[in-house]
Amino acid sequence: MSADSSDPPISIEDAAETTGEILTTLSDTVVATDEFFETILTGFLAGEHVLIEDVPGTGKTLTARSLAAVLGLQFNRIQFTPDLLPSDITGSIVFDEASSEFSVNRGPIFSNIVLADEINRAPPKTQAALLEAMEEKQVSLGSDTFDLPEPFIVIATQNPVEQEGTFALPESQRDRFMIKTAIGYPDEPAERTLLDRRIDRRTAAPTVDQLVEADTLGDLQALPEYIHVDPKIRDYIVAIGRATREHRATAVGVSPRGIQRHMEAARARAVIQGRDYVVPADVKFLARPVLAHRLVLTSAAMVEGISRASVIEDTLESIEVPAMDAIA
Repeated sequence: MSADSSDPPISIEDAAETTGEILTTLSDTVVATDEFFETILTGFLAGEHVLIEDVPGTGKTLTARSLAAVLGLQFNRIQFTPDLLPSDITGSIVFDEASSEFSVNRGPIFSNIVLADEINRAPPKTQAALLEAMEEKQVSLGSDTFDLPEPFIVIATQNPVEQEGTFALPESQRDRFMIKTAIGYPDEPAERTLLDRRIDRRTAAPTVDQLVEADTLGDLQALPEYIHVDPKIRDYIVAIGRATREHRATAVGVSPRGIQRHMEAARARAVIQGRDYVVPADVKFLARPVLAHRLVLTSAAMVEGISRASVIEDTLESIEVPAMDAIA
């Protein structure tokens, strides 16, 4: 099945094989769950940004750096701090006294994969400097506008908001991230594996070789647009999003943009799974990482200790799952 009459740029079989190799390489480099890597790669294939929330030392930076290396992409890391200025991210216009001319000093945002490390340690004004870049994939410096490299993906990390010195991301910025996920602490065998891998290396960080050429990477990111989404699946996605607005714990439910992102993510996951069509399992797998961070809870819900994730779980349980025999 295909969402377009034209031929896809790469076969589903080849795409699934390539994404499988990427996931295996990441798993061999970073100690985390397969679900975490699949979620991160889903965001990248969809061409959207990813937010990782976790405590320091769980492998967030290594994940972003390894993904860039395996894809052969330029990588920049921006350490967000309370004194970070917007121009430290986007760049600035500099006057050259020798030539009496102005020149553009491009900031670290000009990269394929940008790691915005500990994004919620910077003040809101600096966080907002990312918004134009993330949404429009361009940066304004002075009176000129500059396109960012293609592809351009922000992988932001943040510490839990309970930690000292953090600022909560504004709702508008949370909405710019297709996916929010977490690595979590590894279990005991996984932490032992981490030590076993480290003891035979002469450097602190493992090295990763490039697996994907530029042309193949472009084909992989284009392929989700060819994935079939049955009308019953589309109805299912819409029903989930709209139901979040009616939940007693939510002051603001999922926006129309969030519903669109849910479908786009489901298409990307279908590619990873080796299918040219979306199934309900894709929708359910991605409901929490795509939708939960977009919710605004009521004050009463926060007092009761209700989480955004539990709202999504309640919503999924309340919506009837479409039958596969009516879709296939």
